[in-house]
Amino acid sequence: MDENNNRRNLSSLSTVSKRFLSITGRLRFSLTLVNPTPPFLLSLFKRFTHLNFLDLSRYLGNNLDDLLCQISDFPSFKIISLKLPNVGNRFPANGLRAFSQNITTLTSFTCSGFVNLFLIAECFPLLDDLDLRLKYPLNYISMIETRTRSYNNGVEALSLSLHKLRKVNLSSFPINNQSLFHLFSNCKLLQEVNIDGYKQLLTDAGIASALRERPTLMSFSLSSYSISRPPFMTSHIIDSLVSFKGLTCLGLYYFNISDELLYTIARGGLPLIKLVLKNRWGYSYDGLFCLLSKCRRQGFRHLYIGLSKFLNDQHVIQLSSFLGDLMSINLSNCDKLTESSLFALARNCPLLDILYGTAD
Repeated sequence: MDENNNRRNLSSLSTVSKRFLSITGRLRFSLTLVNPTPPFLLSLFKRFTHLNFLDLSRYLGNNLDDLLCQISDFPSFKIISLKLPNVGNRFPANGLRAFSQNITTLTSFTCSGFVNLFLIAECFPLLDDLDLRLKYPLNYISMIETRTRSYNNGVEALSLSLHKLRKVNLSSFPINNQSLFHLFSNCKLLQEVNIDGYKQLLTDAGIASALRERPTLMSFSLSSYSISRPPFMTSHIIDSLVSFKGLTCLGLYYFNISDELLYTIARGGLPLIKLVLKNRWGYSYDGLFCLLSKCRRQGFRHLYIGLSKFLNDQHVIQLSSFLGDLMSINLSNCDKLTESSLFALARNCPLLDILYGTAD
């Protein structure tokens, strides 16, 4: 019986018995709110007293401050994960302060928009997972640039306060070399990082210098700001990456990557199980084959090689022969592929569950 059926059965039972109502309330650990003024909101909070995960990422209301204040009135909540919607330039500072004063168990926080990094550092020192990826319309860009200095000072404040931070996503975030260095050098437990080279605030030398501060990194994703004119991925960054003998996940987005750089990664013998090469420039099948075949000992599980214009059916058939542990693959916009590639993957990759075809 699946989870949805279980919930429906529990719902039916709870309508006829207050005792069952109490029991089913204790069995729910996550709650997602969408409606800005949900009826019986306080009743929901009183019923689900064991909430750990609160998802407001699709919340449609403008009263986020008020909602967070209401939630803070339930200090019995042991919420460890909080997701907020794109707050734009209306960061709910008052609500988060009230929330943090009574609910002190938060370890995961997700928010997009003009966030107050100093307040996050002050209110949630136990965070080990921080997702501040920016999702903004084009008219936000100039506003973001005016706040760049404040953001970078805020990143330093975060790095000094969040000693338990293991995972951070700063995609499209205006972070510079100095702030990135502070983040990597001060957060000793950092294992997973996702950043962008926003507006050239980051340089190859700056990224390489920061990477050398955190040799225990296990996952690293780097995106180029420019899609139409992708920069070359230089040896400075690759040399730093291949020194991470525990690196299992690597993502390189919109860079001009040469075969020589893929050969270098292959020679490094990294224990990669996830690889994302989202670009259509530079490397060829020879470089890709070398990397995947050299690192196949640990078994690739997730692979993104969409946009690869050179890739044909024979290539995929050959690769699939040693990708038996593959669980997901993205081949979007690989125009030369036909059904033969899909059949080869289905035949040779028994664990494959997610496959994106030749078009988005």
